[in-house]
Amino acid sequence: MEISARNQLKGTVKAVTLGAVMAEVVMDIGGQELVAAITRSSAERLSLTAGDAVLAIIKSTEVMVGK
Repeated sequence: MEISARNQLKGTVKAVTLGAVMAEVVMDIGGQELVAAITRSSAERLSLTAGDAVLAIIKSTEVMVGK
């Protein structure tokens, strides 16, 4: 699959918390935690569970950098 997003981070799912409509997906990206909020239906369609290898794809026009 070809996509336009440049920021693609390989990681592993640490936890998935399902809500009524949304799901919180916690991923380990090289020792750093990244949390995504996705729809519950997407989480179920992908069958996301702890230990799954995933690709976090970030498409944003605004990224903040702190030092």
